[in-house]
Amino acid sequence: MNAYETLPQLCKMLDNMSRWLDAGEAYAKKKNVDPKILLNARLFVDQYPLYRQVQAACDAAKFVGARGANKEAPKHADDEQNVEQLKNRIREVRAFLEGLKESDFANAATTKIPLPWMPGKGLVGRDYVAQLAIPNFFFHTTTAYSILRHTGVELGKADYVGNLDFIDV
Repeated sequence: MNAYETLPQLCKMLDNMSRWLDAGEAYAKKKNVDPKILLNARLFVDQYPLYRQVQAACDAAKFVGARGANKEAPKHADDEQNVEQLKNRIREVRAFLEGLKESDFANAATTKIPLPWMPGKGLVGRDYVAQLAIPNFFFHTTTAYSILRHTGVELGKADYVGNLDFIDV
């Protein structure tokens, strides 16, 4: 799997996630609930809350770009306290990904990607993308979506999938 070719879908899902947060904030306002209650909601006690799912999805996306292009990933303090701050993080990651060029990924498929949480271990670039980064990204985006649905935010499959580039056949 080519890391560069994943970037448009990562950006699309980041945009979708931003819209889900807007829907969550609107839902909280409609129900006269502090949006922080939604941001701290989780599906189960041993899972990240919504705000951390968004942060983790952003991290997964930026590391696909950074590690594949051998660039420094944007740094985030993980201190977002509200929807707008989370959306700013999404925008920063998206801008970083959009700034990468195909030529930045010339050796991405065969580059050794060290895994910081497993000292001395890593994956070859194509395996990192296919086996870890993309599944991890979709795990966190799906869980963020599911938390919002679970709390009552009216989202559907079309909100998850987002716009499609239809063609005539």
